[in-house]
Amino acid sequence: MTAQTGVSAAPSHARSTFGALFVSAIGVVFGDIGTSPLYAMKEAFAGTHPLPLDPPHVFGILSLVFWSLIGVVTIKYVTVIMRADNRGEGGSLALLALLNRATGASPKLLALVGALGVFAASLFYGDSMITPAISVLSAVEGLEVVAPELDSYIIPITMAILIGLFAVQRKGTASVGVVFGPVMLIWFGCLFAMGIHNIHLHPTVLKALNPYYAAAFMVENKLLGFLALGAVVLVVTGAEALYADMGHFGRWPIRMAWLLVVLPSLVINYFGQGALLLSHPAAIDNPFYLMAPGWARMPLLLLATMATVIASQAVISGAFSLTQQAIQLGFLPRMEIIHTSERERGQIYLPFVNWALLFMVLCLVVGFQSSGSLASAYGIAVTGSMAIDSILVGLVMVKIWGWNGKLVKPLIGAFLVMDLSFFFANAGKIPTGGWFPLAVALILFLLLTTWKRGRELVRARRTQDALPIEIFLESVAAKVVRVKGTAMFLGGEKDGVPTALLHNLKHNQVLHERVVLLALAVDERPYVPTEERITATELGPNFHRIVLHYGFMDDVNVPKAFANARRDELGFFYEPMTTSYFLSRETIIPSRVPGMALWREGLFSWMNHTATTTMDFLHLPPGRVVEMGGQIEI
Repeated sequence: MTAQTGVSAAPSHARSTFGALFVSAIGVVFGDIGTSPLYAMKEAFAGTHPLPLDPPHVFGILSLVFWSLIGVVTIKYVTVIMRADNRGEGGSLALLALLNRATGASPKLLALVGALGVFAASLFYGDSMITPAISVLSAVEGLEVVAPELDSYIIPITMAILIGLFAVQRKGTASVGVVFGPVMLIWFGCLFAMGIHNIHLHPTVLKALNPYYAAAFMVENKLLGFLALGAVVLVVTGAEALYADMGHFGRWPIRMAWLLVVLPSLVINYFGQGALLLSHPAAIDNPFYLMAPGWARMPLLLLATMATVIASQAVISGAFSLTQQAIQLGFLPRMEIIHTSERERGQIYLPFVNWALLFMVLCLVVGFQSSGSLASAYGIAVTGSMAIDSILVGLVMVKIWGWNGKLVKPLIGAFLVMDLSFFFANAGKIPTGGWFPLAVALILFLLLTTWKRGRELVRARRTQDALPIEIFLESVAAKVVRVKGTAMFLGGEKDGVPTALLHNLKHNQVLHERVVLLALAVDERPYVPTEERITATELGPNFHRIVLHYGFMDDVNVPKAFANARRDELGFFYEPMTTSYFLSRETIIPSRVPGMALWREGLFSWMNHTATTTMDFLHLPPGRVVEMGGQIEI
């Protein structure tokens, strides 16, 4: 989930040591799942469907927690899904791009894969709104234990922290990123130490490592046990980040960080909370903070707040990167993308996404008021995304890896049983808050698919109306006055004459001495090496067609691409001060011709109108750009 700012297309982790990647992965990848101990056990025993605080129920929940961490995170994500990388990158859209290259896939299957991948991405946005709200709020709620007299300030303090967090996004995370890893190492160390300190209160909780207690809990409690999975799933929220952030750190640093640091710390802490609750049931008010001795609770509150800010930062950065991927793959209109670091490709900032997220996060804090209430909205988006990941990776196993279906079916079946059990257990939360991430996902799914379909209709109409280049060269080019300089005409299609060229010829009745028909192609891979950036074809004397190839995580910078190109690559010498860029500014006219429903065409027209200008998105110099207006009816 990064963007290219340097000349190398190699993943950034290729230049870092394993140790540095190991520590950095702990700081970025595991923030969400690492802060779940703040609220998960409390939600299981004092949430929407509270359970009795007795050994059978505590042992049952602890066993479910442990085996969920093993089954969902260790086996499914760390062992299996992280194998399905798209040239080192992970995430739902990277997985979608990987499957789109599969040979022998039917159009219906590709359409289904596309819809699932886009819906998983849409669910992530709902998750990215809830995570900062519930994480920071659960940390600040420690004031109820540390300083009860400040209880009324929990919401204002939470909002102030969140506003500050989103306000500094413009500066990038490079300056504070170096402390993420060490802080989270301290955090996981504290989780481990607190767990060890409390397990001695009731050492028999270690029996819960036996899966018998999980099975017995589900059999004896039936419906209530099934509904309890809605709280248990909170311990695996953030598991998808291991796969999504694989391109940043590599597969093995993430795997080793999970197995050596994160998993042991989480398991010991959850078991410590269970031992505390069996020994002191009143600790259910806030079992996490009450694990610590009195003198340590204020420092723990500060550390927890830092950890939740880091967890929120990872989700916010993920939303930026996912949006960039969606733009490059044609699912969202152009937006302003600001690079906040000259060295790290992943340091990007999208103002619109940032402030939209902040608005929604603050609405969630004000609307739900507590982490317990927010927990009722949490889980639906995560479990839905996990189920989609299982389906997509199953298709990868068959279509890409060539695995035997007799092996794939039981494995994916086991994954789906876990995922769908969690999903339907959370379905009861829909009336009390679970509707929120679903509503966000459905709205974004509509926007993403409308934009994708609208651009396809525009391309089809352009192709239909395009004048073949051969006819243009034979009938027009040799008879028109040529003026000095180079003119680049941008067109989305690789064949035919760009609309801006025809309009320029119609109104100005001249051509430049060198004409370049420029097209952009986004490949279904994260990055395109600089040496593969340009494909040039000479169409005629001083007529060139150039295609610039980018990956779906590359930063599209046209002047930079030409400045880095050799003369023999282009077929001419690039002179920026004598080059003009001619763009066609389209006005979309909705109509009743076959395509989309009229209301969706109107939505597409509005999205097209609000998109960042082509000039800004491609980093074209304003003084060298000429825009030609045009209308397209879809």
